[in-house]
Amino acid sequence: MTVFSARQPSRVLGVDPGLTRCGLGVVDGVPGRPPRLVATGVVRTDADQDIAGRLLTIEQEIERWLTEYQPDTVAVERVFSQHNVRTVMGTAQAGAVAIVCAARRGLPVVLHTPSEVKAAVTGNGRADKDQVTTMVMRLLRMTERPQPADAADALALAICHLWRAPAIRARQAVQPRQQPVQSSQPVQSRQPAQSRQPAQSRQAVQSRQPGQASAAARPAPGRVSADRVFGDPA
Repeated sequence: MTVFSARQPSRVLGVDPGLTRCGLGVVDGVPGRPPRLVATGVVRTDADQDIAGRLLTIEQEIERWLTEYQPDTVAVERVFSQHNVRTVMGTAQAGAVAIVCAARRGLPVVLHTPSEVKAAVTGNGRADKDQVTTMVMRLLRMTERPQPADAADALALAICHLWRAPAIRARQAVQPRQQPVQSSQPVQSRQPAQSRQPAQSRQAVQSRQPGQASAAARPAPGRVSADRVFGDPA
């Protein structure tokens, strides 16, 4: 008889990063079973406030959530390049704050792309926000729509990681470590370009001794050319 041990439920904090609104959502569950809602909310900052103060507000609120709900993992949305560079920078900065807060406590951090989250929750990687929110409400048995949409996105991130975690661990376990390939034969060094000459040319050069000229090119010893003494005949 095979005995299967019951899986311990895992708690995930999902973070949908943003400067103006940073969505947070905590979900309990195990793969293959409906997840359970723990908490959801949004951290808001004033656009007129300086960037340092806004990031500090987000950091303090995330720390409070980590202390209160004690998640096992933190899932953060992976930021992609968009046309509005200023928006992307703020989103990346808020996401980095969440990563640092988790790392400070030794919690594992995972990053999921928006298409991965949509595919995990709705089955369609191109689903819109309304479809994602509807499926989040159905999966978590919520009677009221989470507001704003950032809160629903954070819950979707947490659900996504709950269901994808076994596949991620299995892929990491079987992925071989890549090692540099070492050749058993020594590598032959290339000769300088000036030494690479045609064989016939090299033989001709080697046959000549230094300082030795061609016999036809100079007169024999002890003889003087008649042209030198008498000049050209008339």
